[in-house]
Amino acid sequence: MDLLEEYRRATFFFESGDPLGAARLLEPIVEAEPHNTAVRQLLARAYFNSAQLTKAEEQLRHLVEHDPSDHYAHHVLGRTLERGGRFREALPHLRLAAAMNQQADYQDALRRAEEWLGKSENA
Repeated sequence: MDLLEEYRRATFFFESGDPLGAARLLEPIVEAEPHNTAVRQLLARAYFNSAQLTKAEEQLRHLVEHDPSDHYAHHVLGRTLERGGRFREALPHLRLAAAMNQQADYQDALRRAEEWLGKSENA
């Protein structure tokens, strides 16, 4: 198996709106190259986009453990937890990502989680 060609195919599938197809191609690549963060990140995004949140969380936690300064991994992990309704768990990751990188979507995700938690605590 040509891993680079399979990664390119998976990227094409992902960008074409087929995250399930991308994930199927990426899973064996991650097995063969477990330390390749680019492949693992794309697999996590494919899982997220196909609502396989447990699998996305697993990949993202691996990325965060490997590189705690990876703001994008923290952001997507926070978004994954948020999407699963786990706002309290999402908040530290979203805060960290927003502190490390001042992107608007990071700030928006953080604000959403904080607002949701504020509403649930006042209910």
